Amino acid sequence: MINPNKYLTVTWQMGGRTYPVLDCYGLVHEIRRDLELPEWPAFEGIIKEGEAMNQACNDFRPNVIRCQPEEGAVAACYRGRMIDHLGIVVLIEGQICVAECNPRKNVTFLPLQRFERQYLKVEYYH
Repeated sequence: MINPNKYLTVTWQMGGRTYPVLDCYGLVHEIRRDLELPEWPAFEGIIKEGEAMNQACNDFRPNVIRCQPEEGAVAACYRGRMIDHLGIVVLIEGQICVAECNPRKNVTFLPLQRFERQYLKVEYYH
């Protein structure tokens, strides 16, 4: 279980990997650390622009297992065949939510169904 208040101080920045300045993957990385889950690579310098993020995701895919939404699972959001955004499943007061970080709102915690409605396709991995 995480303390959501910690993440409300986060400021979004493309390529942010060091708390409290994070992008969507930086948030995934920080929450996985707080949940005491095995760390994924930091992918320093990998940003959403261009093909680098999609290539990094495809290269890392053999190391993860597709799963149902569960605490600590990473939500991969697709635009077409490319991963466009990431979030992470958390439990807040017993409710399954997805934490995400973006330039408009910094960090938000959305109920699972509301998060999924924003995207054409969402897959979960641990």
